[in-house]
Amino acid sequence: MSHFTSIKTQIVEKEYLKQALSDLGHAYQEGNVQIRGYQGIQTPVAIKIPTKNSGYEIGFRQLDNAYEIVADWWGIRDIKQDQFLQQVSQLYAYHAAKAKLEEQGFSLASEETQEGDRLHLVLRRVV
Repeated sequence: MSHFTSIKTQIVEKEYLKQALSDLGHAYQEGNVQIRGYQGIQTPVAIKIPTKNSGYEIGFRQLDNAYEIVADWWGIRDIKQDQFLQQVSQLYAYHAAKAKLEEQGFSLASEETQEGDRLHLVLRRVV
């Protein structure tokens, strides 16, 4: 019986996902990798994140047009599932929005973290 849980996300671009993971201080492996869960059971993912919990990792795999998070959260004690999903999603959105706006000629003028870990970006474009 599998303990793995899959959570659909709105994450579609791998590059921004990798930037978000790096920002959070997570090392990762990509390619044809597997994550481990309860009793050493493995499942394939595209991106693997080691954890401090021996034998348990977090992974991302592409399903349709978006990535899903896959992990056996039962064995992962140092990372909270909801908090991890929120942090990765927020930083993914930050990198995706910033890159898309820079493609349109905007440049980042300032950024600050506000109450509740909200990110406030000010971008400018000279016309």
